[in-house]
Amino acid sequence: MPIKVAIIGAGSIGFTRTLVRDILTVPELADTTFAFTDISQHNLDMVTKLCQRDIEANKLPATIQPTLDRRQALADADYVLCTIRQGGLEAFQTDIDIPLKYGVDQCVGDTICAGGIMYAQRTIPALLDFCKDIREVAKPGAILLNYANPMAMNVWACNTYGGVPTIGLCHGVQGAHWQITSVIEHWAKREGLLDPEAKLHRRDVEVIAAGINHQTWFIKVQWRGRDMLPQLLELFEQHPTFPTTEKVRIDVLRRFGYYSTESNGHLSEYLPWYRKRPEEIEQWIDLSSWINGETGGYLRVCTEGRNWFETDFPNWMQEPPAIFTPDKRSEEHGSYIIEALETGRIYRGHFNIPNQHHITNLPDGCTIEIPGYVDKTGIHMPVIGDLPLACAATCSVSVRVQEMGMQAAVHGDVTLLKQAMLHDPLVGAVCNPEEVWQMTDEMLVAQARWLPQYQEAIPQAQQRIAELEHSGKRVHLHETQGAARLHTRTVEEMAQHREAARANAGAADKGNMTR
Repeated sequence: MPIKVAIIGAGSIGFTRTLVRDILTVPELADTTFAFTDISQHNLDMVTKLCQRDIEANKLPATIQPTLDRRQALADADYVLCTIRQGGLEAFQTDIDIPLKYGVDQCVGDTICAGGIMYAQRTIPALLDFCKDIREVAKPGAILLNYANPMAMNVWACNTYGGVPTIGLCHGVQGAHWQITSVIEHWAKREGLLDPEAKLHRRDVEVIAAGINHQTWFIKVQWRGRDMLPQLLELFEQHPTFPTTEKVRIDVLRRFGYYSTESNGHLSEYLPWYRKRPEEIEQWIDLSSWINGETGGYLRVCTEGRNWFETDFPNWMQEPPAIFTPDKRSEEHGSYIIEALETGRIYRGHFNIPNQHHITNLPDGCTIEIPGYVDKTGIHMPVIGDLPLACAATCSVSVRVQEMGMQAAVHGDVTLLKQAMLHDPLVGAVCNPEEVWQMTDEMLVAQARWLPQYQEAIPQAQQRIAELEHSGKRVHLHETQGAARLHTRTVEEMAQHREAARANAGAADKGNMTR
């Protein structure tokens, strides 16, 4: 019997088209039924047309059922993929712009920090609604494979309150694994251990990474049986580009002894040390790619990508359709997990799951990211033991922020939300308590339409802001675009580099998108 895969947020062109291609690359899954659902008929129509054309070009029996009715899409689904951005780019803009007024300069703002915490307030109520529908109409035991950020808080809420087995999937480990492979390759060639023309694949370098999403640490790195961890700092410092593009990560490696999976810009906003003084931010970042630390960089590339897709869509339909071949299959975990569960072919990856004594010096119940393997019997996650103390300390701070943020989102608790903001590493390094309280109130008011759990509390937040302004007790606000913000290009400007614009619009992983 063909399986049914429901995709919530199917109007996300990068993820949806990639995941459909990846799944249909597996011969046994060629007759998969895809149920696409979204809140935007316009986006749903565009993505459905592209994917349907791809399926027909590859002469496969797979079918697509597009619908705005989420329960209809989820009915009898074997697997559910979630790729939503709750509030869209409009809410995302406030995640970046409002904290900037209080001195909080974020590159991404979708994991913790002010933007990520508010993103959880919008997303978790929607996810719990999805879980209710999955429990009621999907097949018994249907798995939710979540790509939506903030990953840790979302997965924590679904597993604790949603009643649906939920696995969080992220490509951060794979990207950093490639970086480690690159530094080993450069070193091995200098040492005469590899031919000058040889290329290492990340499969050649064995790693174990463990921690929490976007703060996962490579605690084991081996090449040809050799422990590479003691040399890793030297190898990164000698690489031709990483000392310029990965300054934060290399500095953390120097002080912790372990390399982080997450990008320079991401990591810089999860720690209290690198973005707290505007005049110092530029020394820690690089603007050749947004992901290296640009202020609001992810918002910019997402905005440019969406605007380009909207404008260029007719041309996409004139392009040759995608051909589904194994060499074009992406490294996104989703299709490999489904393939392993359906066929029994073993797949090994790093997944986000509830901690159940897997990492022994992080709290049980929190969402951790560790290696595991999948086969026909299920998803299997080993015990890691203790993280190195510096890594555990950094993760522990974020875990408690995530816990408060998650609980606030579930219960609509304004005090807990403000306490999550107060304890966030970067927010706490930049803001005093009164600034945190006023910033949170302002964000609640700005995002009211996406926060059903706070509907009774938001008028009170609005009144507090009005009273402060009337009394002259409003905290000092900054008139700034941030330390390193770049111009969001118009469609006309992007048209000068059409291939780059199209690559951005179609990418599930926008981490390689440059100017």
